[in-house]
Amino acid sequence: MRELEVPRLARPLASGGLADSVFTAALEEPRRVQFEEAVAGSAAGSARRPVTAARFAADVAAVARGFLADGIRPGHRVVVMSRTRYEWTLVAYALWAVGAVVVPVYPTSSAEQVRWILRGTGAVGVVVEDDHTAMTVAAAYGARTDLTRLWQLDAGGIDTLVEAGAAVEEVHVHQLRAGVRPHDTAVICYTSGTTGRPKGCVITHHNLAAETDNLLAGWGELLAPPGERPSLLAFLPLAHCYGLMVVVSAVRGGVTVAHQPDLSPGALLPALAAFRPTFLFAVPYIFERILGSARAAAQSGGHSALFERAARTAVRYAAQAQRHAAGQGPGPGARLRLRHAVYDRLVYAKVREVFGGRMRSAVSGGSPLSRDLGLFFAGCGITVYDGYGLTETTAAVTAQPVGAVRHGTVGRPLPGNAVRIADDGEIQVRGDVVFAGYLDDPQANAAAVRDGWFATGDLGRFDPDGYLVITGRKKDIIITSGGKSVSPQVLEEELRAHPLISGCLVVGDNRPYVAALITLDPQALASWQILKGRPTTGPEAARDDDELRGHIQRAVSRANSRVSRAESIRAFRVLPREFATQQGLLTPSLKVRRSAVLRTYAKEIEELYASR
Repeated sequence: MRELEVPRLARPLASGGLADSVFTAALEEPRRVQFEEAVAGSAAGSARRPVTAARFAADVAAVARGFLADGIRPGHRVVVMSRTRYEWTLVAYALWAVGAVVVPVYPTSSAEQVRWILRGTGAVGVVVEDDHTAMTVAAAYGARTDLTRLWQLDAGGIDTLVEAGAAVEEVHVHQLRAGVRPHDTAVICYTSGTTGRPKGCVITHHNLAAETDNLLAGWGELLAPPGERPSLLAFLPLAHCYGLMVVVSAVRGGVTVAHQPDLSPGALLPALAAFRPTFLFAVPYIFERILGSARAAAQSGGHSALFERAARTAVRYAAQAQRHAAGQGPGPGARLRLRHAVYDRLVYAKVREVFGGRMRSAVSGGSPLSRDLGLFFAGCGITVYDGYGLTETTAAVTAQPVGAVRHGTVGRPLPGNAVRIADDGEIQVRGDVVFAGYLDDPQANAAAVRDGWFATGDLGRFDPDGYLVITGRKKDIIITSGGKSVSPQVLEEELRAHPLISGCLVVGDNRPYVAALITLDPQALASWQILKGRPTTGPEAARDDDELRGHIQRAVSRANSRVSRAESIRAFRVLPREFATQQGLLTPSLKVRRSAVLRTYAKEIEELYASR
């Protein structure tokens, strides 16, 4: 199979734009709770106030009037540079209501990155969160930018807009909203820049509506158990297309949303437990950290062996259940079902409680979820539907079908889209979610889109049933000095699955063999050291521990068993610290910036090869 197309489940947006759904909901269900807004100064998830559909529409109209009073007009581009919070969503819908364009920017961006975006978009205004982001914009500001307005959320920016708009009649907002068309630009979303300068992706109201409406039509039944009001905790960065899609889906689907600005485990896990969402959109990193936290809690309580047995049982149980669902086996046997039931009371129920206890389904995106991780959570009673997409495809373009999950794949094309595999293995897509092009970059557009097909730069294949399997990225392919082509993804995913390993980068371009840079999970390392009766130290001090290196070597050997001898890792180096966004080694969506890691650790790589 080389090509697969799935028909639409939802009709394309016939008229208007994204803001229309806000005012429609206010008329049809004014009392429905659309958001749970955090109370200023409260601990994570400890105090929230409800925002009804009617109030949200009133807030959007009031802020939109303020933008009009400050000179924002249809087609104007406004940067939004803030963490994930209610005001971010409010500002976006207010801008869409007057026909303006949202330009999301990560609050962690450097002055140079902000300058690049300001110049590229010609943004006339910027909404920042705090003094830090305001100072970054000030440092980026220059004579060649069109920026003339700045609003700061933590300095009363919303109140300032509302006060300014008091003299503007609301009817002017609705007149401008009536002029918005489906194929008008809604967002200029910049790529994460893992392989070069970020490019501005032009995403239309039609693109976002097609993405969210087809997901709601096909997967809406997963959002909550029957009889419960669906709710989700939005913690992914709204500057990332995936995070933005999540919130737009919730608004269009009537899902109650709470915003969580900090996605570190120490802040996110208490927020999940307090809010108790019925559904979750996340990235593999979050599921990896939740598994790591559960493992560490078991170790600290002296139940490490019990947890590991339960984890193996969960994977085995879910794998056999998946094969049975595909008509390829009898399913879990009586003894396995009994063990699973026992571990459900002892272990799996506690894993579900980490998510708040109400959730039975979730979505993972951003990068492929490892098969064993997906099977573990399925065995715990939480089905994780993996998907695949890019900024250029308005987030997801494939997803696991409801009730037919196949872990280790990223599912089938979303309704309204087609996916094909080119002769060189590259994944190409066509359909409603494919963006309108790169901003002011005809050369990049010509290279990326041909005859309506967008070339993703990713490599993949279809399994016999039309499920897409991601095998790597064209630009990440390593070619050794012996001419062997190596896709690092399989090795890196296998190594990251080890409890002690948090990150991995496989190297070997123009080298005689493949090697790896490995980072340790500080929390898992500390738990291991306590278990061994050793003083807890950071990764830098522990990496020369012979027993620890033995664990890592066995993990490398297991990863090597999945590839040929020529592709296997012959040497590795444990790094002194994890890859981090602050170092520029991870994108804000937690993908490794390969070129940045290679530059930062060039000396260590040279030493790796010199030592052999």
